[in-house]
Amino acid sequence: MHDNTLILIEVGALLLGMSLLGRLSIRIGISPIPFYLIAGLAFGEGGFIPLDASSDFFAIGSEIGVILLLALLGLEYTASELLTNLKQSKTAGIIDALFNALPGAAFALLLGWGPVAAVALAGITWVSSSGVIAKTIRDLGRISNRETPTVLAILVIEDLAMAFYLPVLSAVVIGVSLLQGAITVAIAVGAVVLILFLALRYGHVISRIFTPEHNEPLLLGVLGLTMLVAGLAAQVNVSAAVGAFLVGIALSGRVAQNAGEVLTPLRDLFAAVFFVFFGLATDAGELIGMLVPAIILAAVTMATKVATGYISAKRAGIGVPGRWRAGFALTARGEFSIVIAGLAVGAGVAPLLAPLATAYVLITVILGPILARVPDARWFKATLKRRALARAS
Repeated sequence: MHDNTLILIEVGALLLGMSLLGRLSIRIGISPIPFYLIAGLAFGEGGFIPLDASSDFFAIGSEIGVILLLALLGLEYTASELLTNLKQSKTAGIIDALFNALPGAAFALLLGWGPVAAVALAGITWVSSSGVIAKTIRDLGRISNRETPTVLAILVIEDLAMAFYLPVLSAVVIGVSLLQGAITVAIAVGAVVLILFLALRYGHVISRIFTPEHNEPLLLGVLGLTMLVAGLAAQVNVSAAVGAFLVGIALSGRVAQNAGEVLTPLRDLFAAVFFVFFGLATDAGELIGMLVPAIILAAVTMATKVATGYISAKRAGIGVPGRWRAGFALTARGEFSIVIAGLAVGAGVAPLLAPLATAYVLITVILGPILARVPDARWFKATLKRRALARAS
């Protein structure tokens, strides 16, 4: 059979299967991310039927998926909004980083993977899944709750922190000398700061390049600019994903709103391809061996996320039930964790990091929405009431 024909068959069959898995996830009421990862594991190295012909397609598609994920995320904010959120919730962000990044770094060192893997695993355990958490809050009808702004502020700070963390990680995994690494990191962070400054000062000028009234040229223009900047960012050792994120921030007004609408279907397609490709690139046999470490890591860092949300909500003056709702809502990890693991594994850092990250994300993304419902359970409310009465007496 001709290679191109085989690629069409493999890609078509997998996309059709992903559609059915997406419908299943909607019916069950959880994120489709774990289903996409499992699909990739089933047809990747060590899986049931390895898909060799279409591997290049999924590799390129996964890179586009990461770029679009970050670009659409950037379109949700302006540079001024990000800076305002950073100022208002910086203490919550510091608590979040200390409580959740340090356990990941310590775990990598305990496994003997070295400092570079520690930097990567710190990011994997640090960042919650904005997509999964936002959907959970909507599904539970908590958008207007008092603790929801605290949860969203933590997520926004994590998004902004990734703009600096990802270029640092990219420089670290290259494995250059200390001096070269410091120069590379300085250039990367300087580029991020420069782009943020330009977005803040001249974002309205950039938006004038595009016409929001016409979808086709808007789609082509924003997508082209995003991929161009992502490629140029990668050339100066800033993550391509960060470049895409900053393009999204630079756009504003109707251009940002309409661009988000026309790019969303593309993001959904290639983001799904990204998760499947990560599964394809992960040896399913190694996943079993990393299951116990992943369970331990998930238990520790889900507890630290609960503590993060609880303390942050308490500092914001939220009542005890709202503190617990904020904490449990933050436990799921997802897209960013996989992006970070992909960067590290692609550079040859700790090959077992891929199966660990896959198992870890599977556990947290499945349990996260379930745990978010715990504060609404009768037994939990009764426990809080008994404790309040005990303190009062």
